[in-house]
Amino acid sequence: MNINREQVDALNAIIKIAIEKNDYADKVEKVLNDYRKTASIPGFRKGHVPAGMIKRQYGKAVKFDEINRVLQDSLYKYINDEKLNILGNPLPKEKQDINLDADDFTFEFEIGLAPTIEVNLKPKKAIVRYEIEVADDQIDKQVERIQKQFGKLVAKGEVINDDSLEITGTFFNEEKSIDSQATFTLEELSDAARKEFIGKKIGDQFQLQTKGLFKDAHSLMHYLKVSHDEAHHLEVEVTFTLEEVNERQGAALDQELFDKLFPDGSVTTEQQLRDKIKEGAQHQYNEQADQHFLNTVTDYLVDNTKFDLPETFLKKWLRTAGEKELTEQEAEEEYSRSEKGLRYQLIEGKVLDENNLHPKFEELKDFARDYIKGQLAQYGMPTDDDSYVDGIVDRVLQNREEVQRIQQQLVFKKLIDFYKENVKAEVKKVTFDEFVKIAFPE
Repeated sequence: MNINREQVDALNAIIKIAIEKNDYADKVEKVLNDYRKTASIPGFRKGHVPAGMIKRQYGKAVKFDEINRVLQDSLYKYINDEKLNILGNPLPKEKQDINLDADDFTFEFEIGLAPTIEVNLKPKKAIVRYEIEVADDQIDKQVERIQKQFGKLVAKGEVINDDSLEITGTFFNEEKSIDSQATFTLEELSDAARKEFIGKKIGDQFQLQTKGLFKDAHSLMHYLKVSHDEAHHLEVEVTFTLEEVNERQGAALDQELFDKLFPDGSVTTEQQLRDKIKEGAQHQYNEQADQHFLNTVTDYLVDNTKFDLPETFLKKWLRTAGEKELTEQEAEEEYSRSEKGLRYQLIEGKVLDENNLHPKFEELKDFARDYIKGQLAQYGMPTDDDSYVDGIVDRVLQNREEVQRIQQQLVFKKLIDFYKENVKAEVKKVTFDEFVKIAFPE
């Protein structure tokens, strides 16, 4: 066998493979002999079918399979031995009809090569990295929500001007087939509708206009049981019968509440509760800020790391890469959609390779263990039984999809940590509301 490579240019090459008879003949002979031992042909005992008959019946098919196997094994061994960084898969240069009566064969494959990439992590203008601070008023609101969640309802006979007041009643309109009981807070009503409710007593019936009834028109879907389209265009009068008025009184910030929230007894004071809330919020904010920073660095690298791709080869490869062959136009469109992602994959690979950031198995296992412990703790389950946790880890790592998901999360974490240390960045502290406006502009 003879294999050589012809370099077309820096990003394209042709691999030529010449296969001779002695590369496959012994294997073909062995397969045919195995067939002869097991073939069941009328008129012959098993294992006694003439070799010539087996060769005439199966010879060409076996020869084709063995040549193809030798070809594929040789091609990918050559690529591996030569350490060729290829994009996509090798493509037969042209459809080559195999004359199975011949002894020697020559095949040619086109390959697209990954470009040489230089990654610059020191932009002239520093990349902004945000740190989100947990504001005291956010903690106040969360404490208030917890108190309401674990509080109790106190029945009232009249609607008073209190946002947290819960109102239960039935909306009715015969023409639109509306007959729906609903419970909502006074805060959800528009200012105009709110005035209609203040002072009403249990059993009162009064008329309301559906247009502008709630601050959010989508509320009509839930409370009047109408469709999405109707909710945006419904403009009728409904009769409302007031059935219940309840005031939700917040739970006291005492040990009973603390133990409901933290059964492990780690919270015994209001300040410790506030510290826990702040810690949880800060963890969530850090994750969001880190993801935003990773996205920003990704965009910078893709936009500023210039290199060519074997575009013609990749479009040709895309035509045949999927289950269904694409047209040239479809391949063009698919390439346009995937080019940015491909460029970042190459850049990311370069960063991982040059800085030894590829996850090792033990790192993956430790990362999975920490993740599982976090999940167990979230549901109030014990995390100090190492054998129990390790058993879950072992089962998770036997699932290919789970391994890929965890590995990707670990890669993201390693990249974020690396970029924080190595990318020229300017840190800005912002509130969560400020961050939302920056990260998700309208």
